[in-house]
Amino acid sequence: MGSPLELVHRAVSSALAPCVAAPGARIGVACSGGLDSLVLAEAARAVLGAAAVVVLHVDHGLGAGSSEVAKGVAAWAEARALAWEVRRVSVARQASLESAARQARYRALDEAARERGLATVATAHTARDQAETVLLRILRGTGVGGLAAMAAGRDGYVRPLLALPREVIAGYARSRGLVPWDDPMNDQERFARVRVRRDLMPQLRRENPAIEAALCRLAAHAAEWSSALDVLAEPLSLRLCASALAPQPAAVRKRALALALARRGVGFDASHLEQLDELLCRPAQGTVAVDLPGAQAVREYDQLVLLVRQPGAPVDAGSPGPAAPPPGEVTSSVTSSVPPTLRDPSLYLARNLLPGDRMQPARLGGRSKKLAAMFVDRKIPRRLRASALVVCRRSDGAVVWAEHLGWAHGEEPRGEQAR
Repeated sequence: MGSPLELVHRAVSSALAPCVAAPGARIGVACSGGLDSLVLAEAARAVLGAAAVVVLHVDHGLGAGSSEVAKGVAAWAEARALAWEVRRVSVARQASLESAARQARYRALDEAARERGLATVATAHTARDQAETVLLRILRGTGVGGLAAMAAGRDGYVRPLLALPREVIAGYARSRGLVPWDDPMNDQERFARVRVRRDLMPQLRRENPAIEAALCRLAAHAAEWSSALDVLAEPLSLRLCASALAPQPAAVRKRALALALARRGVGFDASHLEQLDELLCRPAQGTVAVDLPGAQAVREYDQLVLLVRQPGAPVDAGSPGPAAPPPGEVTSSVTSSVPPTLRDPSLYLARNLLPGDRMQPARLGGRSKKLAAMFVDRKIPRRLRASALVVCRRSDGAVVWAEHLGWAHGEEPRGEQAR
């Protein structure tokens, strides 16, 4: 095994040394001033050298003494010849203060890493954090992917201490004389993680003294299963086609959905995946939608389309996607899809689809049919029908061309017919 110092230095070297192999490369260490992050910052300095480390502190402004904590972290870094930066953020007041603070923190860390050109940012999550995350996700009804909890490295972040238990971290701090700041939020039982740590983990430890290690093994095994599923699910996640996904095993379908949602930054849980899976497997009839946190998934015939909402702009479940422009003539700036021969405003009017519009499509040999029915026949999604352009001849009002459908009977120029 080795001493706490050896274990910590070995873990930090394995995770971070490759990141600073290039001349002048630096890594960031997210440091709250607490025990875990001080240990990580100190170990990174010892293993990589002070010149390769930037201490990043995010002041959430949630406590009366937060600015003093920030000053303390800066002073600690300066005393060890470490570069440092304090970023102050505003935390949105929402249902989950923990979630809002985490989102604000990672935005600040992303910005700092980008502006400073850091190779990666290291966070100080430990085996205890991993075990608690697994339990929290079980309590919320997660799937196999959720049981994998936190990855050792992903999306520009690494977690060098993720496999190390709390006693190793505490032993390292004692050996280096580190004096951490105790975050009062870690004692507030309104937070689920605090309740799990104080109430649930001690009860589970009485049943299994090695419960933390057992939960971390569960996370590792779940990650292995997820990686195996990804080989099958990743190609299917790039374009959510019901006819391709429906024949697959449920685990593959749901993993493909999860990957697609994660790629678009859409939050979800196991219940959302169940709803989306049902949407994929239902018969292809028209347009049906499922609401997600900050987004909407719309089944448009054979396709499942993800519509991500802009903040403060909810999507209407009845008419997914952007609202249609008002009826009437449209400006030339939005008529680029109209054939060039129809762009003379003295001869043709380009406008949005109106109720009752009819056209004589080429494939019907001149018989008239409602455009709305033709869109349904062609399986044009409802959100595209609403904003479709039509071009009418000004002399008699006849529709000569419609977006997604093409030319009316006898109207197509001869040159295009030849092609």
